[in-house]
Amino acid sequence: MRTPGCSSCESASDHCHGTLIVHAGRIAECTEQCFDSAHARHAFVIDCRDLAGGCRCTEGGTVRRRAYAIPYPGPGEL
Repeated sequence: MRTPGCSSCESASDHCHGTLIVHAGRIAECTEQCFDSAHARHAFVIDCRDLAGGCRCTEGGTVRRRAYAIPYPGPGEL
């Protein structure tokens, strides 16, 4: 969906206006339910523990490894 005033929309750049939330185990989800959860498509990437009220994946008796928002290599970048 094009957003007026967005330079990425104007240039037809592949991007998302949502926030990518990275959970424990490096599982990612987007607030806009976009089709591709690549870090490069999202201007905003946060750790789920930074969410107000926390996240279900960090609840319980076990403390899970923190999933840092490090960009994954894209095809051909390895």
